[in-house]
Amino acid sequence: MKLHGIPLSGHTHRVQLFLSLLGIPYEFAGVDLAAGGNRTPAFLAMSPFGEIPVLEDGDVVLADSTAILVYLALQYDAGAHWLPREPLAAARVQRWLSTASGKIAYGPAAARLVTVFGAGIDHDVVKAIAVRLFDTMEGELAGPFLLGAAPTLADVAAYSYIAHAPEGGVSLAPYPRIRAWLDRVRALPGFVAMPSSVAGVAPEEYAS
Repeated sequence: MKLHGIPLSGHTHRVQLFLSLLGIPYEFAGVDLAAGGNRTPAFLAMSPFGEIPVLEDGDVVLADSTAILVYLALQYDAGAHWLPREPLAAARVQRWLSTASGKIAYGPAAARLVTVFGAGIDHDVVKAIAVRLFDTMEGELAGPFLLGAAPTLADVAAYSYIAHAPEGGVSLAPYPRIRAWLDRVRALPGFVAMPSSVAGVAPEEYAS
């Protein structure tokens, strides 16, 4: 199995985290985005939109982190612990997968794109999206994990960009339930961290 991506990508990290939680060995292949590595004919054959990450698993070639997470859960989690098969439970996980591709992507992930990668995005707008998301999450979090007592794919999909939100200038200090949830994800057997970048972040915000 081979995973194409970059270490500072939360989308890449979601897949790395899940592979590690599942105990699946893989080869990591770095993509040089600055040199156009995601625009070569070979890469576009795997990922037509030029997006990372891309997973190769034998004859299977799959782009998009959310799609990869679902594939791995259905293919390698025989007990259906991470992606329940019961309709309502599966729908609740899907809600968070949609949130990861929506409000998380356009909030904390986008804010971090500005400070870490210099993206030309309105920083105030995306930080405001992140704050609204975190305000709602803080009110919703009642159990150890997003959907209750046990971790699911929802936690894997949401973790990376929320954990690194301070790198985008969005403090987690006002959100004790979110911070406690992040700590519980970090304590899972097989957890692997994403490299940190403190660009544009005050030390006290980053530590919170």
